[in-house]
Amino acid sequence: MNHDETLDVFGLICPLPIAETAKKVKTMKSGMVLEVIATDEGVKADFPSWCENTGHKLLEITWDESEEAFRIYIKVK
Repeated sequence: MNHDETLDVFGLICPLPIAETAKKVKTMKSGMVLEVIATDEGVKADFPSWCENTGHKLLEITWDESEEAFRIYIKVK
């Protein structure tokens, strides 16, 4: 998926992937797409809830088999 910036939170566990994402989106412009690379299984539940609560749009969560990591795509509000 096309994205404007990437945030690597590989190896971090809850709540750090969300905390780092919250910091990163504050530096981005509305409409930009952020790719987050994470390994914590909790992101499957955490990111949809976080996006709903903050107004950002969750575009996709996929599992990258080759990297053994999730790729989360968020459109910044």
